[in-house]
Amino acid sequence: MAEAIVRRRASKVGVVVSDKADKTIVVRVDRIVRHKLYKRYVRRAATFMAHDEANSAHVGDTVEIVESRPLSARKRWRIRRIVKRGQGATDTADAVE
Repeated sequence: MAEAIVRRRASKVGVVVSDKADKTIVVRVDRIVRHKLYKRYVRRAATFMAHDEANSAHVGDTVEIVESRPLSARKRWRIRRIVKRGQGATDTADAVE
């Protein structure tokens, strides 16, 4: 009997740098690597486009993204949760007045 293969999806934590597109955010993920020759630690960054169905994440928010099936030409990640709200971010439900 074939057992189901359980695959853990990769996840990353980064900062939202753009939320201009509809249902899409751009997330910058920083990492620190050791330089091969100089043995100093260098900061490297990569950007990922992630699907945000509710348009709930805004620039400056720290979010966790998780790997998913290809959603568009460059979008292969989904937003799992918002870890921390950015500076000066307000919830749209509170600002309805």
